Amino acid sequence: QVQLEESGGGLVQPGGSLRLSCAASGFALNDYVIGWFRQAPGKEREGISCVEGDGSVYFVDSVKGRFSISRDNAKNTMYLQMSSLNPEDTAVYYCAATTSALRCRLHLMVAVTNSRRGEYDYWGQGTQVTVSS
Repeated sequence: QVQLEESGGGLVQPGGSLRLSCAASGFALNDYVIGWFRQAPGKEREGISCVEGDGSVYFVDSVKGRFSISRDNAKNTMYLQMSSLNPEDTAVYYCAATTSALRCRLHLMVAVTNSRRGEYDYWGQGTQVTVSS
């Protein structure tokens, strides 16, 4: 079965950290550009990071310096390490796979509308991150 599955979300206090996982099955993560996205209540889905096959990683300014990426190739899993979390980071977080680096980078600048989600080959189901005291 071909799928992406996120995990690791939860409730964390402001200033805290979480590590999200994006596990792929049925395909190799390294063969795709992996985008990380989040969607807060009432808002569009926004891109926050792109990880390209050559290892290049891009972050939007709002998370730069606080979020980082790692991967475990043996587990076919990528991780989004989030630190210094604040309430504005509260959202459902998704990972998605695409063959287009330009598409992923575009969505660091513009929202991924419903009609655009089909441009990604695979989406995970999302994991909720809530930052609250």
